[in-house]
Amino acid sequence: MTSDEISKKIARVVEHAPEWLRQDLASKDLAARGRAEETLSAMIAAALKA
Repeated sequence: MTSDEISKKIARVVEHAPEWLRQDLASKDLAARGRAEETLSAMIAAALKA
């Protein structure tokens, strides 16, 4: 997989991230932000495996 393909897959995941995830990523609540970061990381990892 090329760097360009990886970038496109990551961009697609971010574009389709649910609103709650976006809000939690911007949250000042460290626990909420941490969960959102873990969720986004898992979503990206799954997309890269596909």
